[in-house]
Order: sequence, then structure tokens, then C-alpha cells
Amino acid sequence: MAPRMTEITGTTDQPASAKEPEDDGVPPVVTGLRRTRKVLWIAVAVAVPVALLIIALANGQPAATRAVKSPLVGKPAPDIEGTTVDGEQASLDGLKGKWVVVNFFATWCVPCRQEHPELIRFSQAHEATGDAAVLGVIYSDNAQAVKEYRDKEGGAWSMLADPKGRIALDYGVAGVPESFLVSPDGLVVAKLLGGVRAVDLDQLIYRAKTGQ
Repeated sequence: MAPRMTEITGTTDQPASAKEPEDDGVPPVVTGLRRTRKVLWIAVAVAVPVALLIIALANGQPAATRAVKSPLVGKPAPDIEGTTVDGEQASLDGLKGKWVVVNFFATWCVPCRQEHPELIRFSQAHEATGDAAVLGVIYSDNAQAVKEYRDKEGGAWSMLADPKGRIALDYGVAGVPESFLVSPDGLVVAKLLGGVRAVDLDQLIYRAKTGQ
């Protein structure tokens, strides 16, 4: 929304006796039109970049995966267990022996929607080898809405409901998307803030394996 603009002309609040005479030969109507055009141009100049930013966020690709500091890194990952959007039981412990991307997401989150194809790409790439998987945790969203989104956009991994926010609290999640890379032995390797990319996830796993 463009900021409110206050037009200062020096005429509206002065008494008639204090007004300076119109001596530039320009009729008052023309002067008013010029001022109106100026205000409109300023409003357009502010509104256009904002609109372009909104379009970019809605249609752009996820930025490079960004690892941030977390007290959980290097420690055992907090337990995750619950009911999926399909009414089944799933847990992080059930994926032990694999690299797991624990992904906190919501359907109302634009960056979450942007990263979703990347998570599909990552999941499918590791489906044959079975060495890595994705585990979704719903953040402040409706399980039915998530199921409908998954059925439409794809994604074969388990997506757990977290109605009381306990899982998000255990992981210190403040917003979405946030993801955590968990090693096959159950340790948190990295906390990832914002959208992720499949190629970056593979690079993180490679570095963790090789100790780089």
C-alpha cells in the first residue's frame, strides 16, 4: 500500500491577506492539474515496485538453501510422532537409518509452496536407494487443507498434524518454512531457514558424510 502523501502548497491554511499573488501567468486550474499529476506519478512510482515484489514472491523459485545456527545441531533430534493427513501413524524414529529432512510447512505459506516441488524432486531422487526421506510437520494449518494440497500438487512423504504445536515447540520453530536435516543415527545436522532446494540438500548430506 502506497504511503499517504501530504501536499504542502502554502495556501490552504493561510489567511487571504497572507497569500502571494499569482504572478507567473499560469491559471490556478492548470497549477492544480500539475500538482495532481505529480502526486499520481509519485504514487505509481511507489506502488509498482511493491506489486512486482509480490509477483516475484508468488511465482519465483526458492532461494538457495540457508543453514542457520541452532542449539539442536549436533544433538539428538526431538521425537516426532503423530497422525498423518491420511489417518495413519508415523514417526521420525520409524525412519532411522535414513537421512531425514524434517520440514515444517503450511499451505498458506508462499515460500512453502515454492519449495514443495524441490522436496518432491529430492524425495523421488532418493526413492530408489532408500537412503533419504522427507517428513512433513503441519504448522498452524488444517490437516484437510494439507491433504487436498498434497493430492493436487503431489508429495508421497508422511505429513503429520501438530494440533497443539508441541513438535514445533520442541524444534524451536518460529515460522515456516523451516527444515532440519537429521542423520541416519538421529542427530540434527543442520537447521534450514526458508525454502530449500534439492541440490543443496544433497550437498549438505555429502558434506556431512565426508566431514567437510
